[in-house]
Amino acid sequence: MATSLGPGAPQSAQQALIEIDSLTKRFGAFTAVDIVSFSVAKGEVLGFLGPNGAGKSTTMRMLAGFMIPSAGTARICGHDVQADAIAARRQLGFLPEGAPTYPEMTVLSFLRFTAKIRGFAGSELRDRIDNALSLTGLDSVRLQTVETLSKGFKRRVGLAQALLHDPPVLVLDEPTDGLDPNQKHEVRNLIARMAPDKAIVISTHILEEVDAVCSRAIVISHGKIVADGTPAELEKLAPSGKLDDVFRALTTQAA
Repeated sequence: MATSLGPGAPQSAQQALIEIDSLTKRFGAFTAVDIVSFSVAKGEVLGFLGPNGAGKSTTMRMLAGFMIPSAGTARICGHDVQADAIAARRQLGFLPEGAPTYPEMTVLSFLRFTAKIRGFAGSELRDRIDNALSLTGLDSVRLQTVETLSKGFKRRVGLAQALLHDPPVLVLDEPTDGLDPNQKHEVRNLIARMAPDKAIVISTHILEEVDAVCSRAIVISHGKIVADGTPAELEKLAPSGKLDDVFRALTTQAA
């Protein structure tokens, strides 16, 4: 049974930009995601928390339209990600786990390729790329091939492609994975700056990420939502007031 500390839905009058309704994914007899429902409004940064194997990445892939659910629906800006996939993806910036790229391409050529796929050309294409490079701090490596970059820089290339078209919805799976402390700080500041104009979901198991940038957090364990509330509300669930204690209690008790 989930611990609901708020309405479990956007707390403002803003229309939800992300709507997930009874989303379920089964792999044979194993249920990876079990009737998950939540929504996210413009201006919200939702931390989607859970231990490894809890169903975080599977939920994100279904929301992004890259995995077909066994049941339930997901909508982005009102567009069903399966029935109206192209319209939904136009509104989405997605940073998947691992952020696949073309390793033999330079950072610049990869972003140019991505921008062309997005339909940009001419000066707008150049402006979009320059802005994405600047936002993610990739100017100094723009002419390096992706395969020569560190894990942290590769992660930033994945983030840059997600930001190219300035989408209203961002779904970021472990956005600071592989980054050093300074790089993490930069990415978190970037997310905070973008937050008022977007609905953002950050899938993570790094609890400090929640305190740093999230206005709301959902904890998932064994494919089910076990808590939903603001970080401050979640912290009150443990006598220590520490989010890591709350996390351990919720994810070890859930079955």
